[in-house]
Amino acid sequence: MTTFDDREKAFETKFQHDEDLLFRIRARRDRLAGEWAATLMGLTGAEAEAYAREVVDTDIATLGPHDIRDKLCADLHARGVDISDHRVEKQMAQFLDLARQQVTQA
Repeated sequence: MTTFDDREKAFETKFQHDEDLLFRIRARRDRLAGEWAATLMGLTGAEAEAYAREVVDTDIATLGPHDIRDKLCADLHARGVDISDHRVEKQMAQFLDLARQQVTQA
């Protein structure tokens, strides 16, 4: 193997590691956001767990950057929770920071 091949393999390995880390961080953020929204909607126990899992699954199944925010807002508004899209987005940003800390320290 040449030095070029070694470098290429190293870059590929780093890229794969970074993508895996990003996936885990986003999944954790989505779970935290789902649990938060479930609490605001008055869901508890198995319902809250199922909703948080649904939020994670939605992010995996969709490509857009705002799909989770839109889902949370729509679900919260449907349950009569008076909250702005901006507040949901701000909370998601806080959950992203928390998720990054939790995943990288684990």
